[in-house]
Amino acid sequence: MTDAHYDAIVIGTGAGGGTLAYKLATSGKKILVLERGNFLPRNKANWDSQQVLRKECYRTSEYWYDKDGKVINPVTNYYVGGNTKFYGGALFRLREQDFTEVIHQGGISPEWPLKYQDFAPYYEQAEKLYEVHGQRYLDPTEPPRNQDYPFSAISHEPYIQEIHDSLKDKGMHPFYLPLAIKLNEANPHLSACIRCDTCDGFPCLINAKADADVNGIRPGLASQNLTLITQAKVVRLHTSASGREITGVEAEISGKRQTFSGDIVVVACGAINSAALLLKSANDKHPNGLANSSNLVGRNYMAHNFGVVMTLSTKLNPTVFQKTLGVNDLYWGEDDFTYPMGSVQLLGNINKERIAANGPPMMPEIVAETIANHAVAWLIINEDLPEFHNRVRVQGEQLFLDYTPNNQEAFNRLIQRWIEVLKSLDESQTFGRFSHHITQKFTVKEVGHQCGTCRFGEDPKNSVLDINCRTHDIDNLYVVDGSFFPSSAAVNPSLTIIANALRVGEHLLARMS
Repeated sequence: MTDAHYDAIVIGTGAGGGTLAYKLATSGKKILVLERGNFLPRNKANWDSQQVLRKECYRTSEYWYDKDGKVINPVTNYYVGGNTKFYGGALFRLREQDFTEVIHQGGISPEWPLKYQDFAPYYEQAEKLYEVHGQRYLDPTEPPRNQDYPFSAISHEPYIQEIHDSLKDKGMHPFYLPLAIKLNEANPHLSACIRCDTCDGFPCLINAKADADVNGIRPGLASQNLTLITQAKVVRLHTSASGREITGVEAEISGKRQTFSGDIVVVACGAINSAALLLKSANDKHPNGLANSSNLVGRNYMAHNFGVVMTLSTKLNPTVFQKTLGVNDLYWGEDDFTYPMGSVQLLGNINKERIAANGPPMMPEIVAETIANHAVAWLIINEDLPEFHNRVRVQGEQLFLDYTPNNQEAFNRLIQRWIEVLKSLDESQTFGRFSHHITQKFTVKEVGHQCGTCRFGEDPKNSVLDINCRTHDIDNLYVVDGSFFPSSAAVNPSLTIIANALRVGEHLLARMS
């Protein structure tokens, strides 16, 4: 069955696809958006820690496999808005130097074909579209900006402000996290956000998080020329006999296969599933997968080296909305370690369900609650480097993440140095009379920062996409999500994905005109 023809088809509604759909919606062209999930239901479970954290009610039930063939249940979901429905809303620009070749202790982070100044105007557009709050000139690593953030910084609650002040007293430069939250602190009665304790890692019941659904897809749907089909899982892309253009997008809808056609086809399923779709769509002209003449589709997979340092102390932490503070003083290293180390930022609240979900089996509820009430959690992000053997691959319908962590010496050093910083705060009793710091590293199932599987570049021999994110091999096929990253840097990738979608959207509008 073949359905209507469209000027452009966008597959996926996350940070890349949802933003691109918004950009194309006002073109007057006929745009189709296909999303494998549905709109996330609004109900009390959105803010129910037991349902979200313990029962994982929104997490996908599908299974992937690691490099040893062991089963992975990935921490991801499939809804309109993609993983932005659950993100903490921290929207960072990459540092200016991140776009250049950077020597790390564990290897080399390659140069990007475009530089910070090429992305800067789109970063500005992205921050306005996603209502980012922040304050410039506080983060010493922040790249140049022509103007301040579109919305004022979100304030620290008293306990976090005390930590902030203690860090400043130690000569560090804590800053307000750039957050995509619809919070109006000047006029709370006009604020969509109520500054609750179920934000980071939760969907928002009142749509007060600026995500790709609320700020991208829904405004885009106001244009009559944009069509969204949900619960439409794209399973294969078909090419012409020459293999130079996509002629069909095959999707499963209500148990049936339907094929759509478009002048332009944009894959935006996330770096893992986009690569998997191209590989699964292999044909006679593209025996190793679509757009894979470079043998790089799925290769150079990155998702950051993640760790959590949880500070337990005798001091009660009454903070409700905790994710407001970041520190980048160690981003580029320090005097006796001249390699990059990474970023540190507060996580959202640690409640008893999160403690129980990550603690030993049969932990008494009173123990979990006591720990949660006296905890502050820090997210540690270190750059993992692109490596050929770190890849997404498919065997039949099975998806494999062949991934071996790298750059570990810098990662471990960042964790230990941050613990030393926290211990130094004990002198001022910031955490009370006693504190203890617990470390946990994330595993391959954590895919929230996935990127790199279809890197962009100018040479078809060492890149999958050109600088406009069109595949070198197929004229009307684009990939617009985190796949295009040549390197991962050490800050959250969402804003760069959003900015790039706006940039590519501008190119596509010109192409379709």
